Amino acid sequence: MGRDSGREDINLPLASAGRRIHGSVARALGVAILAGRHAPGDVLPGEIEFAEQLGVSRTAYREAIRILSAKGLVESRPKTGTRVSARKRWNLLDPDILAWAFEGEPSEALIRDLFELRMIVEPAAAALAAERRSIQDLARMGHALDEMARHGLATEVGRAADQTFHNVILEAARNGPLLSLSSSIAAAVTWTTIFKQRGHAQPRDPMPDHRALYDTIVAGDPEAARAAMTELVRLALADTEPLIAP
Repeated sequence: MGRDSGREDINLPLASAGRRIHGSVARALGVAILAGRHAPGDVLPGEIEFAEQLGVSRTAYREAIRILSAKGLVESRPKTGTRVSARKRWNLLDPDILAWAFEGEPSEALIRDLFELRMIVEPAAAALAAERRSIQDLARMGHALDEMARHGLATEVGRAADQTFHNVILEAARNGPLLSLSSSIAAAVTWTTIFKQRGHAQPRDPMPDHRALYDTIVAGDPEAARAAMTELVRLALADTEPLIAP
């Protein structure tokens, strides 16, 4: 059987405004799984027992398990119950999973993997955006930069503007499959930024890096845009290193 799955491990925020109950149950279980309180291979308690532990209906619990199953976190089989899936089956690019991971203390491996993903995708996207961007794309990027400068990345509004800036670059690349990664990349940008902000009373100002990148895209210089985005992501990782170094 799985590890101790008592109510104290779940910390279920059923009163969260705007959330349906099964979504809250899925979030609570997802956070517990990603934090290692339910390890791969662990069998969760039965439907009746777990629903009683959480203080929710069996229907809400079943719906939550369906959500987690769709994200690859659990698998349910007749007679064997619901088991936490092997980590390789987890959809780590799912924005919800990234959010749940960062609600706790994300692993060093996950943070480095996210920056590695950004380094693979974003420089290439910036190079394409420099070739293919429209006037409207540039206007949206410029507005996002202004909002970032006005509000700062320590605020939700500033981080939303940062997310928009990176999203528009992916859109300006005019590549459908690449655009399908936009929500995942946006989530990676957002959560690595939030994590970086946690450990710095006065974090480095990232605006010069963003404006330098914007200037290369305005200039229509693909290789300069690639280099500028590479440097932006490199510096972001460097800012994070003190928080994740063993």
